[in-house]
Amino acid sequence: MPLEDRTLKICNCNKTMALDARALAAALQLKQPIQIHTELCRKEVGSFQESLKDESCVVACTQEAPLFSELAREAGAATQLKFINIREHAGWSKEGAQATPKIAALLALAGMPEPESVPVVNYQSGGQLLVIGPAEAAIAWADKLAEQLDVNVLVTRGKGGELPAERRYPVWSGKLKSLKGHLGEFEVAWEQDNPIDLEVCTRCNACIHACPEQAIDFSYQIDMDKCKAHRECVKSCGAIRAIDFERAERARSDRFDMVLDLSAQPLIKTPQLPQGYLAPGADPLEQALAASQLGQMVGEFEKPRFFAYNEKICAHSRSAKTGCNQCLDVCSTGAITPDGNYVKVDPHLCMGCGGCATVCPSGAMTYAYPRVPDLGARLKRVLSVYAQAGGKDACLLLHNAGENRVLIAKLARRGKGLPARVIPLEVHHPASVGIDVLLGALAYGASQVVVLATPKEAAEYGEAVERQMGYAETIVNALGYGGAHFRMMATDEHAALEKEIWALAPAASVAKPAAYNLSPEKRTTLEFAIDHLAKHAPKPQEEIKLGAGAPYGQVLVNKGTCTLCMACVGACPESALVDGRDRPMLKFIERNCVQCGLCEKTCPENAIALAPRLLLTAQAKQEVVLNEAEPFNCVRCGKPFGTRQMVDNMLGKLTGHSMFAGGGALKRLQMCADCRVVDMMENKNEISIQDVKR
Repeated sequence: MPLEDRTLKICNCNKTMALDARALAAALQLKQPIQIHTELCRKEVGSFQESLKDESCVVACTQEAPLFSELAREAGAATQLKFINIREHAGWSKEGAQATPKIAALLALAGMPEPESVPVVNYQSGGQLLVIGPAEAAIAWADKLAEQLDVNVLVTRGKGGELPAERRYPVWSGKLKSLKGHLGEFEVAWEQDNPIDLEVCTRCNACIHACPEQAIDFSYQIDMDKCKAHRECVKSCGAIRAIDFERAERARSDRFDMVLDLSAQPLIKTPQLPQGYLAPGADPLEQALAASQLGQMVGEFEKPRFFAYNEKICAHSRSAKTGCNQCLDVCSTGAITPDGNYVKVDPHLCMGCGGCATVCPSGAMTYAYPRVPDLGARLKRVLSVYAQAGGKDACLLLHNAGENRVLIAKLARRGKGLPARVIPLEVHHPASVGIDVLLGALAYGASQVVVLATPKEAAEYGEAVERQMGYAETIVNALGYGGAHFRMMATDEHAALEKEIWALAPAASVAKPAAYNLSPEKRTTLEFAIDHLAKHAPKPQEEIKLGAGAPYGQVLVNKGTCTLCMACVGACPESALVDGRDRPMLKFIERNCVQCGLCEKTCPENAIALAPRLLLTAQAKQEVVLNEAEPFNCVRCGKPFGTRQMVDNMLGKLTGHSMFAGGGALKRLQMCADCRVVDMMENKNEISIQDVKR
């Protein structure tokens, strides 16, 4: 619903913000005047209650959102409520009096349609829990959790601890071999490395009394450092046969819904751990916090399917040659794995960071929650309203909805707040901001884009995002847009954020904002953004040199060694390399090239090299001839079937070989496939395979 059709409730929070009702109404192109309240959540709450008669209401306050939502529920109102933060994001600032354009831009977001729904990923957990760790800690927590969950225990270190007197849950011991999966479907494999099998053991204590070295305690595991192999324990165990020093079958495995890992170091090493896997370490407080979460992990759950994958344009591999590994390298959850020529994504492991889509040069991996077109629509709306309201040098501050939201609020309450030109916008994850969004924002009129991350996020994705920013900065600076346009900030301290954000100097922006919408196809969005920035560039360029790994560039071919075998054409996943159809010719469409390197690695003559650059002329979209050769005509029928260079090379290598003695076989190499068959059938004097005797 457009903003003009919604009821708008704005409060200056006890006169702590300088709000201009007339200017805001003009900037938002509202037909009705805006009323500025002073105590909407207190003395003027009746005005809000009156608005509950309307279909939709926008409240410019997030602090009291729970109060307003409760009032709406009590009234039984069907009013759609939307809350916008103009206090910490704009009004509470050293430049709050100049923040009218930003406030208008933030309010304009309330008129945006909801993003398209995306498919969901389901989890089902029945409460089967595996506790892994030293006997003492693992048994203690298993006893506490056994009342609410189906507990199982894998003791990884048997020294110390005591098994419970009552066998209420399975207890195994062993050395973990593998642990993989997610909430509702963990696959665990371990190896029985102690002579005593705890599942067979009756805990009769006969072995404890029989052992002359006292190598067995009430964990019912043998301390192999003390054991002198008298085997008295084996005799005492008798027909139970729980003790076997020569056990052949040691492999064990099972499936569980959740895993509580009490090891000193997590057994799963990915930076982001999978859902259902908790690894608090040895700290008792952290263990208690983790245990308290387990009861909430039983049932059916769903989350968005954060990604979409188009394998047809994936540049990962062709014919066992590896090209692009960027999504595999950046994924912090291990959700992406090689799958032949392509990659495979486990949606249950994917946590929605979007880093794979950010680094993917072809757009085969795209971010689906939210989609780039949805984010682009928000950017376009915010920047256009900001500019219409008289705002200058807009700086977009893209941040997450968790820690960063709190940090920005803390900056407003304890420091100078945000500058009037800095517009905060929430994204699901900072790593999802790729070069298409960065250049798209500049094409819409932004002066700068700052990505705010936590130190942890920066450690996992910072290098990848900053590399994308580096390519984008090189392009816009070369076009004459001076200044630093892109910046990644990684901090969880409001004082550090204040220092960095207020020190930013405005950068040059495009003279005329773009009118197009961002596309779900990454290369299409980039093409529109780059063409728009180039069209209005202060310093137009035909070519821009880019750093290694950039998603644009040319392919260089050594004509002296290239035989036009066309292996590179078959390997190219983006149709950047094409053949000459009915002529021996290799052609190249530069705008399609993602610099994956598959052509370079596939070429049998090592005749190909990559050269990163951005070509801005019409030639970038046209077929350019890289190499061509004189066709070789069949010596029998005259039909062209190869290149003269290829045939000459073949003849040079095979002349003198015993298999081609006599000249007839060599001549056959100069024939097309059809004529070779005819010639072989006509020549009865040559030996055939049927003539070979054993």
